[in-house]
Amino acid sequence: MNKEGSDIYLKPRFRFEINKEKEQLIENFKILKKDPNCNYPIKVVDNHIIVDIPHESNHFWSPQLHFEIIDGEEKLSLVKGIFGPKPNVWTMFMFIHFAVAFAFTVFFIIFYTEWSLDKDYTISLSFMIGLPILWCVLYILGQLGKRTGRSQMIELYQFFIKGMNIRSSEFNYQKG
Repeated sequence: MNKEGSDIYLKPRFRFEINKEKEQLIENFKILKKDPNCNYPIKVVDNHIIVDIPHESNHFWSPQLHFEIIDGEEKLSLVKGIFGPKPNVWTMFMFIHFAVAFAFTVFFIIFYTEWSLDKDYTISLSFMIGLPILWCVLYILGQLGKRTGRSQMIELYQFFIKGMNIRSSEFNYQKG
């Protein structure tokens, strides 16, 4: 995996074209899914494929690879994918971020009302200062989680290359 994986993105995306037919690429992963030596849980739904980390090394911050294979021109296939946290982790983080933003808005309204009425506004001001700090802590936790799962993301990437039956040099990572 190249340096793009070290960027600030929480959910790195990729897309590339490959000179193989969609059905052949999907069949590669269906075969891997049935292989008793394959430790990676694989879900294949239509042209969407989801690959997880093996159960014995799976933890809260473990990433997941979700990609889609689309028919392109002639024998070309377009592969679009994303490395990211499991959906339940991502949903929890988004919920907490929105809750913090909502709470900030509520405390801003309370602060403004108290300030306008010349009342004591120290509690609402404290929350207005504390909530952005909490948001920054959440962001840092997300980055630490991404760093914790980085080696597993590389592991998923190598499994992906194996499953696609391509060389790493054919995998032209593009943000997208």
